[in-house]
Amino acid sequence: MTMKLRPLGRLLKVLADPFTPVLAQLVVTRRCNLSCGYCNEYDQYSLPVATVQLKRYVDRLAELGTGIITLTGGEPLLHPGLEEIVAHAVSHHMLCTAVTNGYLLTPERIGKLNRSGLELLQVSIDNLEPDETSRKSLNRIRRKLHLLREHARFRVNVNAVLGSVSPAETRRLVQEVRSLGFYMTVSLLHNGGGSVDRGLLEQKDLEGLFAHIQAGRRRTLSHRLGEGWELQMLRTGQSDWKCRAGSRYLYIDEVGIVSFCSQKRGEPGIPLLEYGRAQIKQFFSQRKGCEPGCTIGCVRRASAFDRFRVQKTGAEPLAAEQVPDLTRSDSAT
Repeated sequence: MTMKLRPLGRLLKVLADPFTPVLAQLVVTRRCNLSCGYCNEYDQYSLPVATVQLKRYVDRLAELGTGIITLTGGEPLLHPGLEEIVAHAVSHHMLCTAVTNGYLLTPERIGKLNRSGLELLQVSIDNLEPDETSRKSLNRIRRKLHLLREHARFRVNVNAVLGSVSPAETRRLVQEVRSLGFYMTVSLLHNGGGSVDRGLLEQKDLEGLFAHIQAGRRRTLSHRLGEGWELQMLRTGQSDWKCRAGSRYLYIDEVGIVSFCSQKRGEPGIPLLEYGRAQIKQFFSQRKGCEPGCTIGCVRRASAFDRFRVQKTGAEPLAAEQVPDLTRSDSAT
C-alpha cells in the first residue's frame, strides 16, 4: 500500500518546518476492556470523549500543521465514532493511525476502518497466553489477525513490549506472528515515569532478541532515524537524545490537555485549543530532564528528524500574555 500524495506532501512540509508537530497522539477514551499489570494508561469506567469534541481537537491539530495523528486510549475501538474521527483527520490530509489490543475487531469493524481512510493499525500483543502482567495475548486474538489479513486495506503492525514476559516467550511470539504474515516491532518496558524499567535490564539475552526482531521487519524512514538507541539502553541503562516533546510530538489526553507524553501527564498541562506556535517553539528547545532513561519510542521517532538542530539546556519562559489561563472553567473544552 502506498501513501497518498496529499498526506505525503503535507508530511514533507512538516519535516521541513521544525515548529510543526510530526505526530500527535489523541486519547479518544480512557476506558479499556483489558487490565494489564504494567499499564497505567487506562481505566474501566470512563465514557468515550464526545465525537464533536474530538473533531475540534483534530481541527486544531490541523491548524498547527500536524502530519500524523494516532488515536489511542484505553482501547480506541470502544469509541463508537472512531471511524468518523479517522475520516475527519483524513479530510485534513493528515495520516491517521490507531492502536488496539485487537479483541474487538470484527469483519464489519475492519470494513468501517477501511472506508474511513485509516493508514495503519498497530495491534499490541505481548505474550502467547494472558498472565498478570499482560492480557494482550496472541492465542486470544489469533482469529482477529486472520480477519485483518483477509479484510484490511490499511497497513497492520504488531507491537510487543520487551520485558513484559521472558525473552524465550517473546521469541516464540515473534516467530508465530511472522508465520501469520505480519511484521513486528518491540518497545522497551518502562516505569511510571517513562524511564527504562530496571527489571528489564536484569534479564539476559535481550540484546540478541532485540537484534533478531529488528532484523526481520520492514522499517519506515521514521523508524530508521528514531531507532538505534535501544541496544545502548539495554547495555547501559541510558541513551541521551534531543527530546522534542511538546513540539514535534504532542500527547493530548481525554480532556484535551497537552502533555509531553503518556508518562508525563499534566506537563506542561496546556489545553490544546489554546496551544500555539509560541509553545511549540519553547518546548522544541527545552530539555525535559528525563531524556537519558526514556523508552517512549514514538517521541524518540518524532524527535529524530531534528537531531542535527541545537537544543538549549533550558528555555526562556513564555511571556505573560502567551500563558493560557488554566483557571478558566472552559479551559479544557
